[in-house]
Parts: sequence; structure tokens; C-alpha cells
Amino acid sequence: MRVLRVFVLLAAGAAAAIGQTGEPQMILLWDGGAPGAVGAEDRDRPAITHYPAYGKQTAGAAVVVAPGGGYVGLASNHEGRQVANYLNALGVTAFVLRYRLGPRYRHPIELGDAQRAIRTVRARAKEFGVSPDRIGMMGFSAGGHLTSTAGTHFDAGDPAAADPIDRVSSRPDFLILGYPVITFTAAYTHKGSAKSLLGDDPDPKLLEDLSNELRVTADTPPTFLFHTNADTGVPPENSVAFYLALRKAGVPAEMHIFEKGPHGVGLALQDPALAEWPKLLANWLRVRGLLTR
Repeated sequence: MRVLRVFVLLAAGAAAAIGQTGEPQMILLWDGGAPGAVGAEDRDRPAITHYPAYGKQTAGAAVVVAPGGGYVGLASNHEGRQVANYLNALGVTAFVLRYRLGPRYRHPIELGDAQRAIRTVRARAKEFGVSPDRIGMMGFSAGGHLTSTAGTHFDAGDPAAADPIDRVSSRPDFLILGYPVITFTAAYTHKGSAKSLLGDDPDPKLLEDLSNELRVTADTPPTFLFHTNADTGVPPENSVAFYLALRKAGVPAEMHIFEKGPHGVGLALQDPALAEWPKLLANWLRVRGLLTR
């Protein structure tokens, strides 16, 4: 339980620092309404909540965090706020993404929200105190599908765009995937996520395009993955398929498959085995130079 005690102390320090520098701030991704919005409620207004890193040890790295929820909900506590606090404790600035959901919204709305979040952080990097070339994305479950989609479907931005945010790249500099949905074509797909995102009778070509293990190239960002062998909600074959595609493309990747543990564990700090994954992630970030300026 030493990991849990250390995290509690770190998170407490992070919370105190937020209190000194201002509460986490929600930032709408578009002023005046998002493209394709069908209403004006919170669920129609994609946003990021900014959790700043503090002190002299801030790394200058940032992570956009996409909670899971099968594309019909957002697990914004244990796959959002708690994760942001942990990243803050490592000196990493976090942005928890509120993206639009099915069945009210379908692809490509969700991907557009994720791309806009990455562009927003990059375009405003100086304001946020982060480096524009150290902006990653992290996702859990269906949020992992959204993250892997952002990491395999990106563009360099439109230099002629009127909106300066649209001028910058939507490519994440690194990916972190927790028990992610990856494929929509294999037998081990999470059918609920596919249905929520694409509807009851999606075009087979679209299913293939959003099976992200098929879209990995040498330009896909370096990736950290973790899963559990006992996950029956989203089987670990999803992570394995993405890892093997990364390996084939020559993309740096690290994967950890734990024997036990259900789907949706979040940081899992009360599990003596699974509580190792946040430490392994910290080691990976450190080795990649993302925890030091």
C-alpha cells in the first residue's frame, strides 16, 4: 500500500497548489457553439478542464485525458480528475476532455472534439506553460479508442485558416492507452462502443477505417499501453493488436498486461498488483524525457 500512501500525499499537495493558483478551469473548445451541435446544453458543448502542474519541477509536458464510457457516458472521476491529479503530481499539466457522445452524436464529431482539444492546447501552449511539442493524449476504454483514433487520424493543420487554433497540428506527441477499445472489425471488438459511435448499420469501410490497429504508420506517436488478462469487457487482444502494429511500423511502444483485474480500473491504487501501472507509466515518461524540461 506504499504506492497508495505516496499518491495520497502527492495528490494532497497538488490540490493545495490548485487552491493557491486557482481552481481547475473549464475551457470551451469553441466559442459561440461547436460545429455540428444540435443543442446548447453541456453535452453539446465540448470542453477541456485545465489542471495545471505547479512549482519549479513542472516538466512542460501536457496530456489531454479522454475518459471512457462506451461513447455514451464519461467516467470523468476515476478516468479523468483522479488521473489529472496523478499527472500533476509528476509535474505534467492535464486537460480532461468532455467530448460529445452517442447516440446524440456520431463519428466524426467525437474525433473532431479530440482534435480540437489537442490543437487548443498546442496553440495556447505558452499560456498554459507547456511545450507545443510535448502534448500527448491519454484515454481509457472507449476514450482509448478516441485517443488511438486521434493518434492515427491527424493532420498538420490549415495554415490559411481564419481561426489560429485550426492552423496547428492535431497530432499527439505521445499516446497513453488504458484497456483501450482499438478494433471495430475483429471478433474481440467492443460492439457497444461501435454501435454508439457509428449506429446500428455502419458502412464496413468506416468500421475498417476506425479499426486503429490497421491505421498505424511510422508517424503514429510513441505509445504506452496497459490492460488486464481478465478483462472481459474489452479483451486485451485490443492492446496486443495495436502494440504489434506499432512494432511492425517501428514506433516506440511499451505494453503491460496484468493477469488479474476487471475492466475500468482507473489508477487501481487499492490493488497491490495493478497499482504498479501508474509507476510504470511514470518510468516510461521519465525515460522519454517528458518529466524534465
